[in-house]
Order: sequence, then structure tokens, then C-alpha cells
Amino acid sequence: MACLSGLRRSVLLAGLLLATLGLAAAAEAPAPRSGGSDPLTGVRSRLQRDWVGRRAVGREVEILVMAGHADSQGIPGAGTSGAAVDLAGARPMQPGIRDELYWNLEVARRVVELGRQRGLNIRFYDPLVRTIHNGDDPRTNWSVGKAHAAAGGYALEIHFDAYGPDGVGSGVIPALHRPHSSIDESLAQSFGGYPRQFRGGLGGPRRGITILEIGKLEAPLEPALRNPATREQALAAITARVVNALELGVGGVPEPTAAAGLKPALVHSPVGLAAGDQ
Repeated sequence: MACLSGLRRSVLLAGLLLATLGLAAAAEAPAPRSGGSDPLTGVRSRLQRDWVGRRAVGREVEILVMAGHADSQGIPGAGTSGAAVDLAGARPMQPGIRDELYWNLEVARRVVELGRQRGLNIRFYDPLVRTIHNGDDPRTNWSVGKAHAAAGGYALEIHFDAYGPDGVGSGVIPALHRPHSSIDESLAQSFGGYPRQFRGGLGGPRRGITILEIGKLEAPLEPALRNPATREQALAAITARVVNALELGVGGVPEPTAAAGLKPALVHSPVGLAAGDQ
């Protein structure tokens, strides 16, 4: 019996090691084709992308990163709770907010911190007030992102897509009313792309904000995020993939070993990125 128990533990540890290595390599893997599937982020948008980002953007452009649904909790537009909570009865990652916002915040903060380490002109905005009923309130993502884009900056909102048939998959929904940029194109090469007028034109893109859907909040992505044994590797891989794409978009050369070399302590702390960078 003891031998059998030891064998099971060995198999489990071997499986966990393989999963961890797979997550670390995910940021370096070639982007899947339209409708394909990524080992970490899952299915990629099958919708036909009807745009190409040709407007060159230099390294001096200021990139504003926001967490989707940061100001709409408890009201329509709060984001998805994820398959684990809705279908399996799991506890939310944080009481009072949807799981999508929890992961949006985690990724957005890490992208900004790693982007700064790489020398990008990048900052994070968090309204801090989690329920703002008026979308045009000056504190909302929409208002701050609109002003940033109008001033010549690049506004990016991080999202995770709905699970099941309601979701589409990873991909970029580009800002409207302006030529699509090299950053849009680079992100689309890494994550996939949505049509310009997805669902008739979403509120963010209509205001000049590009939306990045990391992936559907279901397997394989959601279990990798919720499992404490693989969470840091999954977040590090996603962060590296986003920052690599941003670097390429502004004409830089990303670090080839970013996913494997990230130290969790360097990308975890949000200190100084919320209230101080509004």
C-alpha cells in the first residue's frame, strides 16, 4: 500500500512538473492560428479579423493599462464570474468582485511592472471605486482611457472572456475611429483578433480604447490560474506574452527567455501602481 501511495505521489509530482514547464514555455510558443488553441490561454477567436495595424508607433508613446470592469461591479457589465464559480460552485477569488476583475487586475498590474523594467513608457490606472453607475463619470476607465487616447497615447484594457458558448476566445478588439497601430497588430499576432465592429462596437473601442481578451475563463486557463501550484507560472507566462507584444509593437526586441526567467516577486507587488499612477 505504501509503495502504491508513493507511486501515486511520484506520478502527481511528475505531472505537476510537466504542467509548470508547459506554462513557462507558453509565452514563447508560436501564436496559434485563427480558431486554434493555445496550451495556456485556450481557444483563440475564430471570428474573421477585418483590420491590420499599419500605423507605426514608437517607444516614446505612453501606454495606459487598465483592468476591465474595474468600475462596474454589482451592476450590468460586471464581467464574468468564470466557469469555476458559476458551474462548479467554487468560491470567488475575492469577495465582492467577479473573478474576471480579480484576474484583470492581477495581469494589468504585472504587465505595467514588467513593462517598466523593460523600459516601456507605461502606467496603470485603477478608479479604485468599484461601482460607478455613469459610464461617462470622469473616474471611469472609459473616461480616463478616452482622454489618454485623444492626447495621443495608447489605451489598453485587459479582459478575460466569458466561458462556454457566450465567450469567443483570446484576441484583440481594436480601438475605433483611428488608424490601427503597430501595437494593435503585435498584440493580435500574439493573441488573435476580433472584427472591428464586434457586437456593433463596444463602449471601450468607441472611446479609443483597445481591448485585449486574454482567454476564456474556463479550462485550460482558469484551472491554471486558480491552482496555487501553477498560478505564478501562469501569470508570469501571460504577463511576458503581453509585454513582449507591446515591445514588438513599439519597435523593440523582447527578451527571448522572459517567461522562464521571471521571478514571481518581481511581478507580484502592485505597490505604487494604483493610487499613485492615476
